[in-house]
Amino acid sequence: METVKLICIGCPMGCDLSVDLENGVPVSVTGNTCPIGKKYAEEEVTAPKRTVTSTALSKDGVPVPVKTAGTVPKGAIFAVVSDVKKAKPSLPVRIGDVIVPDAAGTGVPVVATKDVSR
Repeated sequence: METVKLICIGCPMGCDLSVDLENGVPVSVTGNTCPIGKKYAEEEVTAPKRTVTSTALSKDGVPVPVKTAGTVPKGAIFAVVSDVKKAKPSLPVRIGDVIVPDAAGTGVPVVATKDVSR
């Protein structure tokens, strides 16, 4: 049996988690003080995901801050950033505008996080 140590990022408590794995499958999680920690630990050791933040340059060369509207597989981060770099949104951009509709084929859109005008 393998044990993986993590610090939970599900809430501000930052619990020290231990995940026992058997053949790569979580069999127990300890150290969590809430169900969020258990879910986070199980996902982190089997299929880690992240929110990606970046900037896209508008057609006018003005940077537009963006982020994924949800989490994407950790292994897709560089492909998501590549899609963001290819995007050239037209100004003005409003918070929540979709900049990339399907980042790296993940089904997760990339949206603007700030109003940007000329």
